[in-house]
Amino acid sequence: MDYISIFTTMGQEISLIIAFILVFIIDLFLPEDKKHHLGTISSILLAISIIINIMPCQGELFGGMYTTSPLANALKTILSAGTLIIFLQSTDWLSKGETAQRRGEFYVLTFSTLIGLFYMISAGNFLMLFIGMELATIPVACLVAFDKYKGHSAEAGAKFILSALFSSGLMLYGISMLYGSTGTLYFNDIPSLLVASPLEILSLVFFFSGLAFKLSLVPFHLWTADTYQGAPTSVTAYLSVISKGAAAFALMTILMKVFAPMVEQWSLMISIVIVVTITVANLFAILQSNLKRFMAFSSISQAGYIMLAVLAGSEQGATSLVYYILVYIAANLAVFGVINAVEQHAQGKVEREDYNGFYSTNPKLAMVMTLALFSLAGIPPFAGFFSKFFVFAAAFKSGFSVIVFIALVNTIISLYYYLLIVKAMFITPSDAPIATFKNSVPMRISLLTCVAGIILLGIVSSVYMWLDGMAL
Repeated sequence: MDYISIFTTMGQEISLIIAFILVFIIDLFLPEDKKHHLGTISSILLAISIIINIMPCQGELFGGMYTTSPLANALKTILSAGTLIIFLQSTDWLSKGETAQRRGEFYVLTFSTLIGLFYMISAGNFLMLFIGMELATIPVACLVAFDKYKGHSAEAGAKFILSALFSSGLMLYGISMLYGSTGTLYFNDIPSLLVASPLEILSLVFFFSGLAFKLSLVPFHLWTADTYQGAPTSVTAYLSVISKGAAAFALMTILMKVFAPMVEQWSLMISIVIVVTITVANLFAILQSNLKRFMAFSSISQAGYIMLAVLAGSEQGATSLVYYILVYIAANLAVFGVINAVEQHAQGKVEREDYNGFYSTNPKLAMVMTLALFSLAGIPPFAGFFSKFFVFAAAFKSGFSVIVFIALVNTIISLYYYLLIVKAMFITPSDAPIATFKNSVPMRISLLTCVAGIILLGIVSSVYMWLDGMAL
């Protein structure tokens, strides 16, 4: 075996494994009074990984169990960049109280789950996919329960791991049915063996249900709001964008490559799920007063829009999916960055009414939140408008005009509930607004990066063209 080709093809995973080992060893031997440097070290290692792996690569290893493409490599780079932003936003939280003693664990667990997500993205075999999913899920459960002595973090962790176990069981059951029908687990070998028998249709349903839990699609979303509310805000941000992006790409790859002969069956199933997901999430988001629960239902709705790209089942759909994830990371992490900053400096205030008069005391943060919410709502000229346009165009081109129309109608509902927060910050008066505070340098860097993404990703068309030039 050519070891040079392994290092070039699996560069993303190998660099993350090296970073994981280095952070683990440094955390083990670093004196307690020097542990505050772990955040800087982890961020630098992740930044190095992004830089050395930014060039696209393509190939397969281990008999086809691992396969990658330029588009998959681009998505890994995007997810790494999103994780780097989360590292910057976690600095204040990890420097206070009991979590300061365990900050090394946070970075080690995050590196571990990111490695698992990368294996999911590059899986060419259902066994590799399942291993990657479990490698990503178990550390996330630890991260959700990281603030075990505060609020409902331990409860959120228990709910997450129980839901994850159930979804993994469903997926594994579906995979076993598919193996029983075709006799293989390799993605490239299965399509020629499929005949759309009842057993294969049932395996498709079970497999999709397992991944739908990861994506928080209705009706597999019931764990999401409680987990997002109870988990530390940085972990909630990671769940809402990084893990969701990897799961969506893995699902699209498998539907396009493995279940291509059964496109009629899965397109109908996904169409129903998209309509129900976007509608139910939008209606429930209106009722939420806690911003973390509000963002949970917002992320469920956004997952429905992401699934429009999956429904398209084309190269245009794959490009629009990766572009949507890129824009979604910038906007969603900006919102969670503001929520995190307020939570750290204002004694955990996360209710919508707490933000009444927020602009009068913290105008810059209010503007960041507003720009991010406008992007999530799809208001031009922000990047979110273009990301929605491309997923709508991909689905429309594939013949799903009715689904696109229903999704367009739902954007009006989403605009209403996003504007509720804007109204609270700029219009609704408050006798005791959140006091003026100054963010740390890492938080300011992360928010500036997100704002730059929100504004520039929609204007600089070369970003989408760059992704469009890559094969799935």
